[in-house]
Amino acid sequence: MEFLPHKFNAYHEPFLGSGALFLLLQPERAYLNDYCLDLVDIWRAVKYSARQVAAVAESFPMDKDTYYKVRKNRSDGLTSRAGEMLYLNRGCFNGLYRVNSSGEFNVPWGAPRTDFVVDRPNLFEVQRLLRRTKTNITNLDFEEALETCRSGDLVFLDPPYVTKHNNNGFVEYNQDIFSWTDQQRLAGTAESLRKKGCKVLVTNAFHKDIVNLYPKFELKALTRHSTLAGDKLRRGKVKEALFIGGFGRYG
Repeated sequence: MEFLPHKFNAYHEPFLGSGALFLLLQPERAYLNDYCLDLVDIWRAVKYSARQVAAVAESFPMDKDTYYKVRKNRSDGLTSRAGEMLYLNRGCFNGLYRVNSSGEFNVPWGAPRTDFVVDRPNLFEVQRLLRRTKTNITNLDFEEALETCRSGDLVFLDPPYVTKHNNNGFVEYNQDIFSWTDQQRLAGTAESLRKKGCKVLVTNAFHKDIVNLYPKFELKALTRHSTLAGDKLRRGKVKEALFIGGFGRYG
């Protein structure tokens, strides 16, 4: 939070994910985007039908057999698919999202300790935020999604990356989730936005090749706990990079 600008116009987040920063800032105008259609559909469904999404998600018992039945037989409707996806996310291993070559969700059962699926009050608060603000939700490549940026806007770029391989095979390991060409495209886009007058924040792995892509940005090192390991003893602190461009000393 200490690195966020004090003022900005519209907010842009082309790698939306959980939307944590959007939900924190609650901007009046926002352009939200993600390349994962399942994720975008959840946001869209919550905006228009949060109560129905919750009802679908809570309609399934949290057990292994039901989990695999839901995973295998997905619905076609937006609201139903969104509710199913929330259920699957709660029931799957470590809350991961992964698809097979056919684009089908294929994360195995995670044996959750509780049957809790939806925090309804929180879901309804998200719906109220999405409805009261001028928020556009899209499913595009990040470059296309950022074409609406204007001077004075805040752009938060949080692309997919893995930090465990910061100093060992980073490019090879990350190639399938966000290629090196994509990393270069992203850095070029971030620089163009900075030159346009946008306030740009980029999070990424703290790796020398990544750092070299952002020569005009201020670099800050962030440390956080990693949860992406089946054995909790293998989870530890990881170092990430925050690149700041377009506003001096976070003004």
